[in-house]
Amino acid sequence: MFSRLSQVARHLSRPLPRPSHASPRTLLANNSNNIMASPAVTADERNSRTIHTAACLIIGDEVLGGKTKDTNSNFMAQWCFSLGINLKRIEVIADDESEIIEAVRRMSNGYDFVVTSGGIGPTHDDITYQSIAKAFGLPLVLHEETYALMKKMSTRPPDFNWEEDSAARRAKLRMAELPTDPSRDLAQQVIFPSKDLWVPVAVVNGNVHILPGVPRLFEKLLEGLKPSIVPRLLNPEGNSIFRVLVSTPLSESAVADYLTKLAARVEPRGVKVGSYPRWGKKRNTVTLVGKDKEFLDSIAPEVAQNVEGRVVAVEGEDDNLPDEAADE
Repeated sequence: MFSRLSQVARHLSRPLPRPSHASPRTLLANNSNNIMASPAVTADERNSRTIHTAACLIIGDEVLGGKTKDTNSNFMAQWCFSLGINLKRIEVIADDESEIIEAVRRMSNGYDFVVTSGGIGPTHDDITYQSIAKAFGLPLVLHEETYALMKKMSTRPPDFNWEEDSAARRAKLRMAELPTDPSRDLAQQVIFPSKDLWVPVAVVNGNVHILPGVPRLFEKLLEGLKPSIVPRLLNPEGNSIFRVLVSTPLSESAVADYLTKLAARVEPRGVKVGSYPRWGKKRNTVTLVGKDKEFLDSIAPEVAQNVEGRVVAVEGEDDNLPDEAADE
């Protein structure tokens, strides 16, 4: 009896198993492995299917450190909205290989159209190409057309020796060594959206589009992608997402109850209701966003009446009007 009790006591006195504590880097790797093990979709399928959703990945220590202001994600958001693409996610991450690998795998798996910004220059911290290549098990291959265009169109320095093997030439070559799948058509993997730029857009895994972080280049190249993107939209003829703006003199708390009820009522019709304070201004903004323009236009007068405001074409257009005129 005492022997049995002693065994029980020893068993209860043993320390409980401690849960393992994986590092964030290990968790990222495990999560990435799970994503890669998900049902296979080929790169060619990703490259041709209808585009409903999008994600934007901003890569750069300088953004996270406050040195550079990110405007590319805002441009991407406006670009997607104008085309009727549902931008579902924007992330900003460091120039860190493991984070880039995890993020692009996850985004490629989860969204139809993915754009990255930053990290494709000639310096040591420009690791986007090599990280994305590693994410999908691809080699970095010198893209001869990119290199030829670089030599032809680059103007700095004017007397650069392209034939001599030098540290500067090797640095330039890094910008033409692209993640490449040798089993796929190269024309689907490298696009030149602008004829007056040598900078390409590398398309990896069928839907990850690698763009530079310089805003002027980012915007020009993204705009140049439209001809290849529009035919793959649900509504190639035009914008399938619309926004109605309602200017109101009331505070957010004053309209909260009505907007909560309105949101529940119109949600089945695919309409999202938003409320945005405009600090330092007399009027705030209520937004109605959806794909059924006729329905949005039909409920706009009711919304304007209930928030004691008016429908406007551009936010702030009635800021300088007298209060009485603005409320008419």
